[in-house]
Amino acid sequence: MGQAGRPHILGIDDGPFEKSASREVAVVGVVMEGADLVEGVALTSFPVDGPDVTAFLADWVAGLRFRPALQGIVLGGITIAGLAVVDMVLLSQRLGLPVLVVNRRDPSNQRLNGALEAAGLADRRDVVERTPPAVEVESGLFLSYAGTEREAAAVMVRATLRKSTLPEPLRLAHLIARALVTGESRGRV
Repeated sequence: MGQAGRPHILGIDDGPFEKSASREVAVVGVVMEGADLVEGVALTSFPVDGPDVTAFLADWVAGLRFRPALQGIVLGGITIAGLAVVDMVLLSQRLGLPVLVVNRRDPSNQRLNGALEAAGLADRRDVVERTPPAVEVESGLFLSYAGTEREAAAVMVRATLRKSTLPEPLRLAHLIARALVTGESRGRV
């Protein structure tokens, strides 16, 4: 970890979009040491409901100049740009880093599987089924993890909490992605 329990974590989130009008969705990465030091911001985009999001993210992260300092990645769910489903286990293996997925409530894959079915993307359900189950690590904070053990994952997440129940790298990525698309940030911050 960074200085005295201050891990270098990359938070990744996508911006808002209209499914019928958007072709590409803004994706933002924020690297932080601990919960209070921003070390870098990266921008990219991904097609709405696009294929192979795991390979895309692995290549993108591997090419970032701050990749050597990273000790983990945190996502706010297993989907990006609509119904592009991230295989967090494969992403962890490709990057050699822990991948953490946080939610404010226990995630139900039933709704996601229904959306995939309705969109004609039922072949992505196997990725959803491979997603490690979430555990509650703090009140109102559920965590799935790959590439590390439960306690180490929980320690990483707790080391990045500050203002909200979401890790700061993810919270800032969310704010920046929203501001890029709408002109200003908002959300549960």
